[in-house]
Amino acid sequence: MSDRIRLISPVDGLVYAERPYASSADIDQALHDATQAQHAWRQRPLAERAAYCTAAVEAMLAMSDEIVPELAWQMGRPVRYGAGELRGFAERARHMIALAPQALGHIEAEPKSGFRRYIRREPLGTVLVIAPWNYPYLTAVNSIIPALMAGNAVLLKHASQTLLVGERFAKAFRRAKLPAGLFHNLVLDHRQAAAIIASGHVHQVNFTGSVAGGQAIQAAASGQFLGLGLELGGKDPAYVRADADLAHAVENLVDGSFFNSGQSCCAIERIYVDQAIYPQFVEAFAKLTRQYVLGNPLEEATTLGPLVSPAAADFVRGQIADALGMGATALIDPQGFAADAPGSAYLAAQVLIDVDHRMAVMREESFGPVVGIMPVTSEAEAIALMNDSAFGLTASIWTRDLAAAERIGDALATGTVFMNRCDYLDPALAWTGVKHSGHGASLSRVGYESLTRPKSFHLRHEL
Repeated sequence: MSDRIRLISPVDGLVYAERPYASSADIDQALHDATQAQHAWRQRPLAERAAYCTAAVEAMLAMSDEIVPELAWQMGRPVRYGAGELRGFAERARHMIALAPQALGHIEAEPKSGFRRYIRREPLGTVLVIAPWNYPYLTAVNSIIPALMAGNAVLLKHASQTLLVGERFAKAFRRAKLPAGLFHNLVLDHRQAAAIIASGHVHQVNFTGSVAGGQAIQAAASGQFLGLGLELGGKDPAYVRADADLAHAVENLVDGSFFNSGQSCCAIERIYVDQAIYPQFVEAFAKLTRQYVLGNPLEEATTLGPLVSPAAADFVRGQIADALGMGATALIDPQGFAADAPGSAYLAAQVLIDVDHRMAVMREESFGPVVGIMPVTSEAEAIALMNDSAFGLTASIWTRDLAAAERIGDALATGTVFMNRCDYLDPALAWTGVKHSGHGASLSRVGYESLTRPKSFHLRHEL
């Protein structure tokens, strides 16, 4: 095995960055320093922690002009959208900083004469964050800022495809003058990450990635009695009722399906439409999809960049080919997109009809720019199809009827129910999934619960 990691850009297939893996001595030192620094950090007032974290957010935003093209080179998102991730990064960070006093405050028990009783939230110690490449700033900040605000130290292992993002976090914290030892960016292989998890020196692991990756982390953590936050995959459905605002639903579901080339855990991957409006919906959906501009993500005109790798694109091509072989119909001609070349990372968005749940494209995560659309005859049929999945991250309902959305949402096995929107994360709400979409929760005050432990105080002050 090589002692270095090479970041291959999906833009041109060439090496964009190369870094050595951390040595055993580097890892041991980081674990030691994190433990020592955390002892002092947990004693600092929340206002001081907030000042450091806020300064780090501002330092990251000050690097925006460098980060946006750097992000396009690393994972292929068009530069016209790069600043949007940083705005989301800042929104989430600031929300969790502001929420900390409430989320970390004492939980008072009911009054009892002669006693003072309350529960205090205490930091766990050291939190290991294993972040993915598809939204490398947004996903990492979900854990990093709340972990620090809660009084923990943080180790970050970022995805090999977005090596430079970890360095950006480290630079932002240095510029914010965060006390030494509290944050470490480590370049690790899978074996090294597993060894850290099994070492007994970390107390929470927050991972975003594949189901297989989540299973590997569970195996590494076996017997350690540490906390795991696992955001894994999705096959997120949408149900468009007959009373939906058709134009609004089409516009937002096209974006929810194909933004970031469909490389989002909560991207829309399957759509169920009331048969009364199915023909109009499909026609409008395909028409808008054809307006995407597939090409070099460094060009402002590009609205659809490459997938993260040729292998990822070929996987989606395979799903499409299999569906077509089973009777599906493709509505988008890839020959209309000059950049779409078999074997390359560049893949045009595709809309499939005449699909059913025999097809992998309707059951297995695609993580690419393809969506299948099926007509349904009833609400009950839509619910059954939406629940017919090994995943359960988000689901969206498109209707003018609030009561209907709540009723349908109650019947869905999912972590988040949306009405008239999709592919969005609200930092005021818990981000969580069911089934193979994961375990645990981040963001909101619920997210702080996984980064702290309860400590009860039962004080008898009158004898």
